[in-house]
Amino acid sequence: MMTPAMLTGQTDRHLVVLSGSHRLQPNAVSAFKGLQQAAKLQGFNLQPASSFRDFDRQLMIWNGKFNGERPLLDREGQPLQDSGALTVAERCETILRWSALPGASRHHWGSDLDIYDPDLLPAGAKLRLEPQEYLSGGYFAALTAWLDNHMDEYGFYRPYAHDRGGVAMEPWHLSFRPLAQEAQQLLTPDIVLSSWKERVVAGSSWLALQMPAIFRRYIGNVDKE
Repeated sequence: MMTPAMLTGQTDRHLVVLSGSHRLQPNAVSAFKGLQQAAKLQGFNLQPASSFRDFDRQLMIWNGKFNGERPLLDREGQPLQDSGALTVAERCETILRWSALPGASRHHWGSDLDIYDPDLLPAGAKLRLEPQEYLSGGYFAALTAWLDNHMDEYGFYRPYAHDRGGVAMEPWHLSFRPLAQEAQQLLTPDIVLSSWKERVVAGSSWLALQMPAIFRRYIGNVDKE
């Protein structure tokens, strides 16, 4: 069973190397390598763009966005021009659309990863992890279609396949079901809040009061298949 430290990205002792700097839990690595091999036989070079992300990295992303050091995006993914005028509540909800709270990211679990095919990325283009890259007409549309039909055979699904009014659609994000669904059941508001002790989480006073609602809208509000 995953411990609170595993659930919140505060340990990496349960992880092994997938490739390069990418790490996942052993069962997820084995499953993804099987998916990679099957994709290769169909002409795809399936690779991780992001995998395990620890608490400190997620904290840096969150605080950077809250404090104006990183851009904020509107609901359609466009940069906000007047983000400084947002209230604390508006700022937090704007960030939650695109980035998880520290301690509450699925990338903490070692079960989830973002994928792409570097061979399909046009020369000079930078991977942006935006829906238009993966959907009809995008660079990775054929890979998306192939994964639609085959990722379940290896235990993977997309938790953000649809916009359910919380986190934006993320067709690049895959979860290894046996581990991810266990972690999702174990993670609670109290575990997340406990991970913030002695840490400075921007907006924490408002977030702590709203944590049950945040769980309902952003953390538990995902596709299950």
